[in-house]
Amino acid sequence: MADALYFVEKECVVCGEKFEVTCVRSRLALIKQDSDFCAYYKEINPYYYTVWACPHCGYAARDTEFVEVTASVATKIHKFLSSREVKVNLCGIRTREQAIVAYKLAIFYTELAADKASKRAGLYLRLGWLYREGQQDDEENKALAKACEWYEQALEKEHMPIGNLSELTVMYLVADLLWRTGEKEKAKLYLSRVVANPLAKIEKRIADLARDLWQEIRATTKTSSSNIKQA
Repeated sequence: MADALYFVEKECVVCGEKFEVTCVRSRLALIKQDSDFCAYYKEINPYYYTVWACPHCGYAARDTEFVEVTASVATKIHKFLSSREVKVNLCGIRTREQAIVAYKLAIFYTELAADKASKRAGLYLRLGWLYREGQQDDEENKALAKACEWYEQALEKEHMPIGNLSELTVMYLVADLLWRTGEKEKAKLYLSRVVANPLAKIEKRIADLARDLWQEIRATTKTSSSNIKQA
């Protein structure tokens, strides 16, 4: 594990204090990947460390988003922090429980700042993956349902791509999350949109994933129907 991690000193964009963040080296051995892009690695779970949290003031954000905040957002954060102490030290090597706390903090601050839907969606998605690792099914479903909700809003209101996710990829991801949270019929509508999209010829991998998921939904639906008839 130690070889996969390294430590860097950063300055908090809210309080200005310096603190140590734990970073993951980019070269990790991939074991497998779920249909919603949750990846599993041999050495370590990198999702534990993609949120940075300041131990001095409690501000937290994705590593890629831990940048200067606007004056209006800074005012909201300072107003919130002025009346309370957030004493949470999430530096060093984290447990899954500590990683979950980090994500919940980051989600809170994205909501306080009224950030883009896609930012909230990405945090909820990874929070769901952490719950999946811990086999906390109910919590996973709640987090994935929120991720799905925010990704749907992102599709309606934001310009694509979102980071490294194309519009077609986000549509597929919404379908997968709908399926995982029990919305199979709505999931199939999104999958139809993916397969029928002209970009499907260019983004063949996503189109293939959509077809695979469609077949899986059909198979599970038939199995469920057979079980009901037998009962």
